[in-house]
Amino acid sequence: MGTNENITKDNSTTNITAAESPETSFISIKDQLVEKARSFNLLSNVFMSVALNDTLACQHVIRVITGIPDLIVKEVRSQHRISKVTAHDAILDILAEDIHRRLVNLEIQRKDIIDHARRTRFYAAMIDGECLEKGKDYNQMPDVYIIYISETDLWSSGKTLYNVEKKFKETEIPYDDGVYITYVNAEVDDGSDVAKLMDYFKTADPEDMSHGDLSARIHFLKCEEGGYLEMCEVSEKIYNEGIIEGKKEGKKEGIIEGKRETAFNMKNKGYSDATIADILDVGINVIQQWLSGSIVKS
Repeated sequence: MGTNENITKDNSTTNITAAESPETSFISIKDQLVEKARSFNLLSNVFMSVALNDTLACQHVIRVITGIPDLIVKEVRSQHRISKVTAHDAILDILAEDIHRRLVNLEIQRKDIIDHARRTRFYAAMIDGECLEKGKDYNQMPDVYIIYISETDLWSSGKTLYNVEKKFKETEIPYDDGVYITYVNAEVDDGSDVAKLMDYFKTADPEDMSHGDLSARIHFLKCEEGGYLEMCEVSEKIYNEGIIEGKKEGKKEGIIEGKRETAFNMKNKGYSDATIADILDVGINVIQQWLSGSIVKS
């Protein structure tokens, strides 16, 4: 997706560049970003962060995955950044809090090459560090639930859902530190309610109203005028943060180089490799090669 737009008029094709018509180019690019986001499913952390930045939609997802039907979400934050002066930042896809002060972090992970267990450990540690204020006792730390959603079965055991269980070795004595980790995948269909939810995640079909408040949210974002405005705000944020900065018009090589530069800009702003791949319409393997310096063009 580049700043070079092909506009067909009277059966002829004309190249319109940002330099020639910046206002038209901006509008066209923004519309493209909105349509791109609308085409995403819920396994894109870009779209999930928008869709679940809604109390009732987020509540539906958490209820199904945790099996707590009366859980009430009171606040949701999307793309919540936790920064440390001397440590790696964390950008949480979704951070929600329920009425009992339990914190729930929902993460979409589309890569298979990272250490998933240590990644969830890092998320929990960052949340703990932000929530425990000076002077408070450790027993005042809220319970933290990490829900880690992937496209594939990361643990290769044929389950849709994996709950991490902690206990003392060679005993049945539970070790409860207030951190609860659940892995969910969209690959395995075991017929459960969670599997049905993951099937919906894969389509995000706005005409499928079988998932209550989540379906209502998706229909709003993809089909209603107010949803377009919300997606438009997201696209403007993407634009202003420089996601389309550096794109070059004209030659294919220039466009690819522009995308490569944009990938570095996005990575510096904390976006995940999967998010960069989604927005730039480039394969995640190419993105990873660009960021590692393995290749320059593709």
